[in-house]
Amino acid sequence: MTEYFDAIVIGTGQAGPALAVRLAGSGHKTAIIERKRFGGTCVNVGCIPTKTLIASARAAWVARNAAAYGVAIDGTVRIEMSKVKARKDQVVAQSTNGVESWLRGTPNVTVIEGHASFESSRVVRVGDRQLTAPRIFINTGGRPTVPAIEGLAEIDYLTSSSMMEVDFLPEHLIVIGGSYIGLEFAQMYRRFGSRVTVVEMTPRLIAREDEEVSHAVKQILEGEGIGVRLNAQCLAVEKRAEGVAVHVSCEEEPRTIVGSHLLLAVGRVPNTDDLGLDRAGVATDARGFIIVDDHLATNVSGIWALGDVNGRGAFTHTSFNDYEIVAANLLDDDTRRVSDRFAVYALFTDPPLARAGMTEREARASGRPVLVGRRAMARVGRARERGETQGFMHVLVDGETQKILGAALLGIEADEAIHCIVDVMSAGAPYTAIRRAVHIHPTVSELIPTLLGELSPLS
Repeated sequence: MTEYFDAIVIGTGQAGPALAVRLAGSGHKTAIIERKRFGGTCVNVGCIPTKTLIASARAAWVARNAAAYGVAIDGTVRIEMSKVKARKDQVVAQSTNGVESWLRGTPNVTVIEGHASFESSRVVRVGDRQLTAPRIFINTGGRPTVPAIEGLAEIDYLTSSSMMEVDFLPEHLIVIGGSYIGLEFAQMYRRFGSRVTVVEMTPRLIAREDEEVSHAVKQILEGEGIGVRLNAQCLAVEKRAEGVAVHVSCEEEPRTIVGSHLLLAVGRVPNTDDLGLDRAGVATDARGFIIVDDHLATNVSGIWALGDVNGRGAFTHTSFNDYEIVAANLLDDDTRRVSDRFAVYALFTDPPLARAGMTEREARASGRPVLVGRRAMARVGRARERGETQGFMHVLVDGETQKILGAALLGIEADEAIHCIVDVMSAGAPYTAIRRAVHIHPTVSELIPTLLGELSPLS
């Protein structure tokens, strides 16, 4: 027997629960479906647990470096990974339980557990239940990519998801992938006490960033004892008595790196392959991402795709913004678009890299007259007080409109300081809105007005 709803939401990641609750509050009888863990990637195996682990790793780093601050710690700093994991699990449980309780306690929301797949553009099957609704929202997220590497099928390996179950300290962790996820894990486990080597196929780390940023991040990581091997174009792996051997080069020595454990951190793929999208007629691109328009609607009327599954952001904050866009257009008569937003994200190494808008490379290519302001973090009082002076601030401004085009902040508390720039960019205000503001002393963001007072043409 078919069950009738006004709306069906598939997946409980960042966008799904908020949308389901909003729809229900607007009088829509809503079903929300979850096949595994309430809260999706961010809550279970992404942002929340990784940043919890990073907090433990930083505590270890602070303890080891306490003497520089006049604090004596007698004895060796020991890492108890079982307790580190237990703390992480507790934080995760609070979030997942909170999402589930919120949904189950919301009137007009029916929570259904199981795997959902389309039977047609209006019918979804979950086990032996058949559901139908005129509006269906896909929020199924993504999973770690497992690349085609010679020998991989014959060895045990870890992904960013399975790393969440690790309760021991790898002797030597080899990370394949020198981008955001891989670098966070690399620094984290180095601070826990593992030897760590990062293997990257391209000529530099976090290749989407400007070269100066990539170089600075590499220096920071190498300064903590992390090995970095770039241009690893000849990848293969094999099992060894010590663990795993990674063949990284066909020419440059050493050609092989041997470690105890291997972590694959080479990107993510969307969870679209088992949804029956072909039966619904929903179009995907060559990588499996659902194609959506500026309002997040698919090519099939009445079906939308939000979050990582649509390839239009791949961050928790962009996923939540997807919910806001859909809700505004459907329920508030407020036209909001994906194209209204600009890139904003962070790499949560220590110190963090925070990014908004264009890179310098993109600004040059735009043909605009670009001004740039630069400051070394060593000139920031907060950084000197904390003894953490690595990094810099770069802000790009359109020389004609005076609007901020982009920023790269690498340094202590950069992930918070970036938001004064983000807010002004979002408001479409000129850079002088920050330049003339009075910021609290001593903070990191107080140097941004000073930086903006010393703009010069981008060379």
